[in-house]
Amino acid sequence: MSRRVEKPWGHENIWAHTPHYVGKVLFIAAGKRLSLQYHEKKDESILVLTGKLRLELENDRGEIEVEELAPGETRHIPTGRKHRFGAIVDCELVEVSTPELDDVVRIADDFGREGT
Repeated sequence: MSRRVEKPWGHENIWAHTPHYVGKVLFIAAGKRLSLQYHEKKDESILVLTGKLRLELENDRGEIEVEELAPGETRHIPTGRKHRFGAIVDCELVEVSTPELDDVVRIADDFGREGT
């Protein structure tokens, strides 16, 4: 049931996909980062498994806050909040979300995928 999806920043293994939720393990290579993005419907939570994650997350005032997360640390990414994950060193994290996999609005992207 698990399926691997290659990404320019690493890869993701989707280990659960139901009409109600999705479970993934994301591998982000050191120095790489995902798009600065938000979701119109999707709600997600993350758990850092290995490495060190740089999280950029919009606060209630619309400002982007940056923090480093270590293994065992978690965060909730509410619907509509701008966010970006980046790996300070190789990093693995679990993402559990609602099932809208294509609900990604990219604001900025290191790989030229803005707006998709």
